[in-house]
Amino acid sequence: MSQGSRQIQSQAQQQLQTLSPQQILVVRLLELPALELEDRVHAELLENPALEEGREQPDAEDSLDTNQVDEDGERLEPEDLSLGDYRTEDDIPDYKLQDGNYSSKEEQAEEIPFSDNVSFYEILQEQLGERDLTEHQRQLAEYLIGSLDDDGLLRKSLDSISDELAIYVGVETSEKELEEILHIIQDFDPAGIGARNLQECLLLQIKRKDNGPLKQIETDIVEKCYEEFTRKHWEKIVQRLNLPEDEFREAISELTKLNPRPGSSLGEAMGKNLQQIIPDFIVETNDDGSITLNLNNRNVPELRLSRSFTEMLEEHTKNKANQSKESKNAMMFLKQKVDAAQGFIDAVKQRQNTLMTTMQAIIDLQRPFFLEGDESLLKPMILKDVAERTGLDISTVSRVSNSKYVQTNYGIYSLKFFFSDGYTTEDGEELSVREIRKILKECIDNEDKACPLTDDELAGILKEKGYPIARRTVAKYRQQLNIPVARLRK
Repeated sequence: MSQGSRQIQSQAQQQLQTLSPQQILVVRLLELPALELEDRVHAELLENPALEEGREQPDAEDSLDTNQVDEDGERLEPEDLSLGDYRTEDDIPDYKLQDGNYSSKEEQAEEIPFSDNVSFYEILQEQLGERDLTEHQRQLAEYLIGSLDDDGLLRKSLDSISDELAIYVGVETSEKELEEILHIIQDFDPAGIGARNLQECLLLQIKRKDNGPLKQIETDIVEKCYEEFTRKHWEKIVQRLNLPEDEFREAISELTKLNPRPGSSLGEAMGKNLQQIIPDFIVETNDDGSITLNLNNRNVPELRLSRSFTEMLEEHTKNKANQSKESKNAMMFLKQKVDAAQGFIDAVKQRQNTLMTTMQAIIDLQRPFFLEGDESLLKPMILKDVAERTGLDISTVSRVSNSKYVQTNYGIYSLKFFFSDGYTTEDGEELSVREIRKILKECIDNEDKACPLTDDELAGILKEKGYPIARRTVAKYRQQLNIPVARLRK
């Protein structure tokens, strides 16, 4: 045999991890949002007679061990698993369990309708069509609607919008005329749309309320004590407005129910049919600076093993020696159903623990935001940061954050909202990209429109403000904000 035709054979030993149905169930549970889990729990109750509504019995037996181990005795966490080829109709279904430790008030679990099939622009356009406007006024209104941010606020100055209309659309208008059109848009639903800042947003919502003493107190607090209100300096407000304690507390309670992001109730994109956002978590920021976290377990029952099924299984097991073929088959059926029910209960509890651990880590890392509700306070945070804090795998954190929402004092947010890259300076200081973009936008909004700032000049201003980034980085962030170069902003 020639050397060229010689074939080399080798043996290699490889250890492959096989996923059990229980492990697959745990992984799939992590990926489902609250609403889908809620739908499936009722289906499982119908499908498995060994599963019942109610608190789990403390002496229930045949509990499955969810702490699976591999051949070397290593514990297999859900983060080690990959669904890969396991997405078939035969997979074990998964749902939501209401655990007593994570109960929440029903009124907290708001359902926020949003459309992912009709765009934000189209919803406001429909309301615009109901107004009697001239063609010129309608054109101005459409441009203003298109200038709104995703949260429904207008952060561009009317002066800059007037310049944009002249440059890009060829329409001449004045700041006064634009303000008149903006007031029309601010009359659209939901209340607060078209506000130019948070203060105006709150006042627009208060304005829609029925007249009464409480309405006037709320207006005075936001109009005259806005800074104290945002800083929660309650005593200063009471003294300045000379308010009775009970009326003040009632007014503050009403104010905290207002929506600082009215556009979120109209949706953020296009795609699916009208649906409900059910928050998976409820985070409350208390007056004493503490933060309370709960899972949203609304409208789902607690689960337990069927007492009759477990008793029948015990009876069949006792008479195992003298069983007929039919009796053995019955015992196998009972054991299969009981094991599946207990495995499901254990998997849901494991899901709850993982969700709570992950959300608590996000709160700890982004605590300033949860206390104040100011986006600029969000720190750079990636999946790895949460994974290191929780001891979970990055893939697990990704599954938890995908399609999950949290209800806060300041609105409902997707968990993905809290993740953003950071910019590290030469001194090793990490800055939030979101914060840098916000400062950049403010610089451009306040520039002299007759002599717009170049990227080099913007880089210099940002450096003076404590954000030492390069000109090319300024250009990148400017493009992300859809802001044209200086010569096109004149």
